[in-house]
Amino acid sequence: MERGPAPALRRLRIRLVPVSLCAAALSVFALAGAPAGSGAPAGSPTRAPAIAGQPAGAPTNLPHFSDNRPHAELAAAIADAMTDEELLAQTLMFGWAGLDPSPLVTSWVAERSLGSIKVFGWNTDNTQKVAESVTLLQKKAAEGRFGIPLFVATDQEGGWIRHIKGRTSETPGNLAIGASGVPADAWYSGYYISRELAALGINLNFAPTVDLYTDYESTVIGPRSFGEDPESAGILGASFMAGSREAGVLTTAKHFPGHGDTGSDSHGKLPVIDIDKKTFAERELVPFRRMIQAGVPAIMSGHLSFPRITPNGEPATFSKKLLTALLREELKFTGLIITDDIMMNGATSWAGSVSKAVQLALEAGNDIVESSTTPGFYDALWVNNIERMKRSEAFRSRVRDAAYRIIRAKLDYFKSGSAVPIFPDLDNIDERIPDPEGKQFFLSLAARSVTVVRNESLPLQADPTKKMLIASSFPEFLSAGRTRYPDANVSGINGQLFRMARASDTVIVSLASESEVPFVRDLQWSGANIVIVSLLSPVLLDRVPWAKNAIAVYSYAPDSFRAAFASIAGDFEPRGIMPLKDVQ
Repeated sequence: MERGPAPALRRLRIRLVPVSLCAAALSVFALAGAPAGSGAPAGSPTRAPAIAGQPAGAPTNLPHFSDNRPHAELAAAIADAMTDEELLAQTLMFGWAGLDPSPLVTSWVAERSLGSIKVFGWNTDNTQKVAESVTLLQKKAAEGRFGIPLFVATDQEGGWIRHIKGRTSETPGNLAIGASGVPADAWYSGYYISRELAALGINLNFAPTVDLYTDYESTVIGPRSFGEDPESAGILGASFMAGSREAGVLTTAKHFPGHGDTGSDSHGKLPVIDIDKKTFAERELVPFRRMIQAGVPAIMSGHLSFPRITPNGEPATFSKKLLTALLREELKFTGLIITDDIMMNGATSWAGSVSKAVQLALEAGNDIVESSTTPGFYDALWVNNIERMKRSEAFRSRVRDAAYRIIRAKLDYFKSGSAVPIFPDLDNIDERIPDPEGKQFFLSLAARSVTVVRNESLPLQADPTKKMLIASSFPEFLSAGRTRYPDANVSGINGQLFRMARASDTVIVSLASESEVPFVRDLQWSGANIVIVSLLSPVLLDRVPWAKNAIAVYSYAPDSFRAAFASIAGDFEPRGIMPLKDVQ
């Protein structure tokens, strides 16, 4: 007898959404089990698809990225022709300081054949400048001996984590998607976010986060998660991936094997997640299994210790048991394994040095080692690992295997016909960012995510005989409130709030951080009707159990503010479902 869908999947399927959205969401399920890229099959034409933006022609004495050969064969030929320095450089991904690429990172690409670059938030106030930087570095890469393009990565998860700023869309984010419960919302979030990245020449996104929101006090993952249900996180993550793929951008499931059950941040120290093997297998690994089944092209390893899973509690980044035995051999993942920033204390404190951290990461099974900074040309990170390649055939073989996997992935991607162009169209950035079609979608997602947590007197109609106060630390929240209630007074969340609340009949107040809790808590004695709008983590609503009216919107995005006030005013009936089971 055929079994029905799992409870989490059942809940996701029954939500009412436009037919067009549902149809798009179904594409993710068709991808289940598909390989990340299979290269040129037997009997296929010998001419490879054109690589957008790459100059034609190649040296005849060396294999070249533009050669028309089966991908596996060409990747092996290039890897075999590389020097030790070229092999190691292919496994490295560097960021740089400032808006313009530094001469140092440019030299790494031009002279050392660096394999990948990472665009961070400090590089991105000007989206035009981002596209120009990508163009410059890709041109340097194309001039290399083998003409191998760069993977250009960033963290554009949506919501709270938005490294590419400037004109890019501010979106409700993953926890809002979890509250909507609609796979199509994840699909279109991935799609529109990725269309903006593609306009800039960014081809690899370190998203989605499929860590679970199991530690309610965590400020590291929190609203970056789709929620605490493993199956839902996997379904929504796979949908985000499929939408991104449609826009031509590669995705990365993170942070393997799961960062959700800790309040510690690996930027500062090594988080320890003390869970047993059963919980680990039945909770943490579930979203990653589903992402692998759906063909995710990359997984990010986390600087996370699981002392009851690995014998000595080393970070997953350095664990051959977790990355090779579990991820590669047991879970059958064939894509790229990429480290989180190797400069984080969670990695270097264990390894003792950045140089050693790079060595351990590669030996454990990572293919790409990410660094937020650009090391010097003769930094120990480089010199020590080149020397190790010359001394240890096993280490050299591991680096060569990683470089081969990267080159093969690049061939599969850049010659697929659907990749992000290597050189972005610099004359068309403003027309594509923010995405003109995404604007209406993200507002509708914000509305679908609004969750009524408590309700005694909602909706609220404007009443000229009553005094209303709107309070927030966000000017955009105050502006959205005044648009809906023009006669309302406004206040920050500070020492004046209680006095102004006592002179009001109704107070609509946002709650976004632990530091605001004391000011909001005092409002219970103001005598006013209080409506609390939770803006990021709804866990803070547990700090104000006396509040009889509370909604959650999970985001700082202006669209979420507008959706909040539209729901408070009764424009629509909120249907979001709290993605954290114990928040009431």
